[in-house]
Amino acid sequence: MANPVLVEVTRGDVVESRHRGMVVVVDGDGKVVFEAGDIEHPVFPRSSCKAMQALPLMESGAAEAYGFGNKELALACSSHSGEDGHAVLARAMIRAAGRDEDTLECGAHWSFQQPILIEQASHGPKPGQLYNNCSGKHAGFICACCHTGTDTKGYVGYDHPLQAEIRGIMESLTGSILGHDNCGVDGCSIPTYASPLKGLAHGFAKMTTGVGLEPIRSKSAKRLMQACMAEPWYVAGTNRACTALMQAAPGRIFAKTGAEGVFVAALPEQGLAMAMKCDDGATRAAESMVAATLARFFKGEPEVQGRLLAMANSEMRNWNGIKVGDVRATAAFA
Repeated sequence: MANPVLVEVTRGDVVESRHRGMVVVVDGDGKVVFEAGDIEHPVFPRSSCKAMQALPLMESGAAEAYGFGNKELALACSSHSGEDGHAVLARAMIRAAGRDEDTLECGAHWSFQQPILIEQASHGPKPGQLYNNCSGKHAGFICACCHTGTDTKGYVGYDHPLQAEIRGIMESLTGSILGHDNCGVDGCSIPTYASPLKGLAHGFAKMTTGVGLEPIRSKSAKRLMQACMAEPWYVAGTNRACTALMQAAPGRIFAKTGAEGVFVAALPEQGLAMAMKCDDGATRAAESMVAATLARFFKGEPEVQGRLLAMANSEMRNWNGIKVGDVRATAAFA
């Protein structure tokens, strides 16, 4: 069965492209409150699950030992744009553990955001690993290893103790069995595991509500998500969807993107979390999907809902600023 069309892209008054996908919203008990598409289909969460992967940093005591606050914790959960402020903070985190950039095993790349890439190319040498969009997460990995006396060499590998710990955490949160059979390698070289979309959403619902979690995990999970909501720029960057979504209702929306059209979000006040996947991996569609889903839960707050709907339904303009069409969420979200 094909997933429903969740986002349409028009040119003039004609639909030019259609994006199919799946979305699910659950509470802390795993009860589904909204769904579209095959929510049991396995997906790679990619970077959307970074708050789960940051739990060893908290639970080991490393974050407290190194004096990390909201900015550092947000960066540990981030897919940042490689702006200077992101790289500077990632360096400071690693140095707090007595290490340097050479300890990173995430690789280096230019920023994925065109304006920042142009600035990087114009004003400096090719960016190093600190500018990798995952450097904050990897800084958190290194700090967790150093604090517990675990060798950092090969920390990205499937068999490394840190990755084994993360695998266990994600199994517990999502209710999925994770192993070699459903494992791939992420862009930053760590393992990524395909599991049902519903399980991914339920994992974040547990994190935001604490339902079914031991006290230390509940406290750590809530602390990470609070930090992200307090410092959304460090989660993503300038003019990024995650930043804008969390700024739409400060302290009330947690949102995190992942590659290939994945998104997760949570509403702590309502005890809900959601996950979605655009079948073709299109970022523009995934951003529309998450904004439209979030808007459903702010019907009593027109101002907040309006901000979210404006993100779900946006104009497309050409290089001369002329409107050429729209990206719009379909009636599946009504």
